Amino acid sequence: MKVQEFHRLRSSLRAKQEHASLLDDFREFDRTRLDLEEGADSSDQALLREHATINRSTGQVDTVISKAQATLGTLVFQRSTFGGINSKLTNVSSRLPTVNHILASIKRKKSMDTIILSLVASVCTFLIFVYWLTK
Repeated sequence: MKVQEFHRLRSSLRAKQEHASLLDDFREFDRTRLDLEEGADSSDQALLREHATINRSTGQVDTVISKAQATLGTLVFQRSTFGGINSKLTNVSSRLPTVNHILASIKRKKSMDTIILSLVASVCTFLIFVYWLTK
C-alpha cells in the first residue's frame, strides 16, 4: 500500500515539475517575442537570444531522450520480471499435476474463445459483404 502511495506521489511530483518547466519555457518565449517586437536590440543580441533558444531546445530534447531511456529500462525490467514469473509458473505446474491441469484448461478455454470470436467476426463480415452486394 505504501509503495503505491509512493508511486502516486512521485508521478504527481513529476507532472508538477513538467508543468512548471513548460510555464518557464513559455514565459521565456513570451519575453523573447516582446524583445523582438521592440526592435531596439542589435543583430548581435538577436543572435545571442537565438543561440540561447537553441541551447534550451537541445536541453529539452536531451530531457525527452533521457525519459525515453528510463522508460526503456523500466520496460526491460518488467519484461524480465514477467519472464521470471512465467518460468516459476512452469516450474510449479511441472511439480504439481493439478496446477498443470488447471493451466491447460485455461489455455484450452482461451483458444476456444479465440476461435469462437474469429468465427463470429467472419460471419459478420460475410453478412456485411452480402448486404453490400445486394444493395
